[in-house]
Amino acid sequence: MQRGEFVMKAKWIFTIRWRLMLIMLMSLGMTALALFVGYYLTGPLLKVKLFQPPIDWLVNTYGSQVVMLVTAVLCFPYFFFVASSGLVRDLRNVDAGLQDILEGRLGEQVKVGGRDELARVADSVNQVSSQLDHNLEEMIRGLEAIAEGQFDYRIPEMDGSKIGKMVSSINRMSERLHRSIQEERNAEKTKNDLITGVSHDLRTPLTSILGFLEVIEKDRYKDETELRYYVNIAYEKSLSLRRLIDDLFEYTRINNGMPLDLRQLDIIGLIGQLNEEFVPALEAAGMESRVDFQDESRKIMADGGLLVRAYENLISNAIQYGREGRYVDIELVCEEEDVIVRITNYGEPIPERDLPYIFDRFYRVERSRSKETGGTGLGLAITKSIIELHGGKITVQSSKRFTSFETRLPCSGPLKREGTGPDKLS
Repeated sequence: MQRGEFVMKAKWIFTIRWRLMLIMLMSLGMTALALFVGYYLTGPLLKVKLFQPPIDWLVNTYGSQVVMLVTAVLCFPYFFFVASSGLVRDLRNVDAGLQDILEGRLGEQVKVGGRDELARVADSVNQVSSQLDHNLEEMIRGLEAIAEGQFDYRIPEMDGSKIGKMVSSINRMSERLHRSIQEERNAEKTKNDLITGVSHDLRTPLTSILGFLEVIEKDRYKDETELRYYVNIAYEKSLSLRRLIDDLFEYTRINNGMPLDLRQLDIIGLIGQLNEEFVPALEAAGMESRVDFQDESRKIMADGGLLVRAYENLISNAIQYGREGRYVDIELVCEEEDVIVRITNYGEPIPERDLPYIFDRFYRVERSRSKETGGTGLGLAITKSIIELHGGKITVQSSKRFTSFETRLPCSGPLKREGTGPDKLS
């Protein structure tokens, strides 16, 4: 017990003891006064015939001293009871206040007369009751708000108490519930967007195929040259449809937590081989690649087949949309535990408004050009999923001078970093 608490307790005991002593002295004084008054009233009472016989009998039988002593013994408890009624009333009020708190009836005020330590105890009980009532009102208000769906509502927290811990737990519960519901809504929106995107992108080429086949079926062509033209268009549209289905299947398979075939591979050798494979496409586009590798070899744990698909998408996009810049730069930087690959082109920039959505499925920066070149709107989404499946990260920067995609992969594989891996994909 600290000294301050001891002093307060000592003052409380001291005050109550002195109050009891004062009550006792008051009782003794009132008893003495009663005896004094009774002694002087005896003479007049003896002159009354009604009181003379019993008084004479008591005095002659027991003596005047015994009679006065018995009278004092009978009067003192009565006067003590009367004098202590205020203290008893205050104690009962404090007890009633504590019972109210125990039974949950908060906010009731304990009324105690005087300014002694008992009054301080009553004030403390009142403060505890008011504070608990206020805290519970805040909690009830917060829980009602949460029940009505206001998950961003925060109950004011009280530090250093169990009620404060409970309030913090309620706030965390509300936050997690809000996050879970938001994730569920996002998942539902994602599913609806996916269905809408798939339906739209499947219907467009299918409508063209059916239209040209209908022309052929009803012999509405002039000659064999026009027939072959219609057949070629239907064939190209069918290839586009198959690419979309293949990309959609692969995107779904990757995001459903497909198992990785992790092996140790040379990332520098893999990127170098891909660069060689794209030489014909670069020459056809009138472009050339510039490669900058800091090391000759760098081993990482990864699924080689999936990484090939990811970097094929990035390099082919750099060629497709960077023709005006003539060059595709491929840079590979090795840090302590990460491998950074940057693929940069110098064509038209990606508009700033499109950058936050560039990795969303079915999102096209320029829809007309993407359709003409056969894009499905899933390439970058697949690339992002593959990189994140390996525990890595992909970012993009675009300006009037260049557009650069950067991937960062951990050398130890996807299990190296907490919060990544197939089970963490969104």
